[in-house]
Amino acid sequence: MKLKIIIPIFGILLIGFILLIPSKSALTFHERNSNELVALLPLDQGDRFDIIFTHSIHLTDVVERYIVTADLNIEQYEMIFESYGIGMPSNAEEGQTFEVKDGKYHVGNLNYIFESMDIRNGKTVSEHRLRWQYGGEAEKQMVWFNDYFEPGETYTVQIDKLPLWKYLKGVKIDE
Repeated sequence: MKLKIIIPIFGILLIGFILLIPSKSALTFHERNSNELVALLPLDQGDRFDIIFTHSIHLTDVVERYIVTADLNIEQYEMIFESYGIGMPSNAEEGQTFEVKDGKYHVGNLNYIFESMDIRNGKTVSEHRLRWQYGGEAEKQMVWFNDYFEPGETYTVQIDKLPLWKYLKGVKIDE
């Protein structure tokens, strides 16, 4: 008799445990002022992604390249751009690399580490994109910020370990 009661209780506790324990890592986008989860992209340690935006003054693309670190921070390791101007580096700092490839400037070995970043989806020139490639896939995938985020709004971006229920409930960018 007691076994008939204990088994369902154990099952409920096990399911609750599985749903509540943070287990899935993802690049998450939160509303800056409310911290509400707006969207997520499943990413793990070592995965890479790019944030591409059109510079509002010289109207050329800027690519910022990132990797998810072992401790689930975000490391910017490269920046690629086509024109010098406001906000663009004119050379590499100590320890960084600077080269021109295919008419674009590449500043590498940046090693900038972020626990989180605030990213504003462009309002005047709203052409922000998120690009990523999962392990064995042949092609990179890309989405436009405007498909998920309001132009002119600022979002906090970070790597989070999410419980399964939040992971399944969230708006996944890769679907």
